[in-house]
Amino acid sequence: MYLSRVQIDFSDRRKIKDLLHLGAYHNWVESAFRNTEKFGKRTRKLWRIDSLQGKKYLLILSQEKPDTGALEKYGANNSAQVKSYDKLIHSVENGKKYRFRATLNPVHSVKSEKNERGRVVPHITVEQQMKFLLDRAEKHGFLLKNDEFEIVERGFKVLKKSNQKDVRLSVVSYEGMLTVVDKDAFVNLLINGTGREKAYGCGLFTIIEV
Repeated sequence: MYLSRVQIDFSDRRKIKDLLHLGAYHNWVESAFRNTEKFGKRTRKLWRIDSLQGKKYLLILSQEKPDTGALEKYGANNSAQVKSYDKLIHSVENGKKYRFRATLNPVHSVKSEKNERGRVVPHITVEQQMKFLLDRAEKHGFLLKNDEFEIVERGFKVLKKSNQKDVRLSVVSYEGMLTVVDKDAFVNLLINGTGREKAYGCGLFTIIEV
């Protein structure tokens, strides 16, 4: 696995004029792997937009190395970085504590008489969005305490698709501390992500050992 990062070049408005919605970011991500996947099947990538010290970065987790030149299509020159994520993933053990960051699409299903499966609607309040992650911690193999994580960014982002009505996705970024209690489940989370809209900047968990 590879973790890649590039600073989005917001200093050049002409350069990034196409980055107006999540679908454009998705296309950017896919374009960075066209050479490696030319003769094979497309592999899943997880990605998100991170804010750090007033700058924004595109972060990608992938099975293959991306083309750093393609990453800098909308990125600052010489800002693309690619590193192996395998060592960190293989070092995961039960009982270890990590600082984490995750960007998710917190939603729930509301049933109605007309729709047995329910209509998917976003969680709106901070309390609902915090509970959304807490409720999924055990399933994904980690322990999370109320006072050890927080929401650092939340809002709605536009997703445009051809011949379809624009969609506003609820996107929430969390940061904090967690403890691994089920290594296999947690590693699966790191590799495959969680939740909806993985193709559009949600679902990626990243960790730093403390």
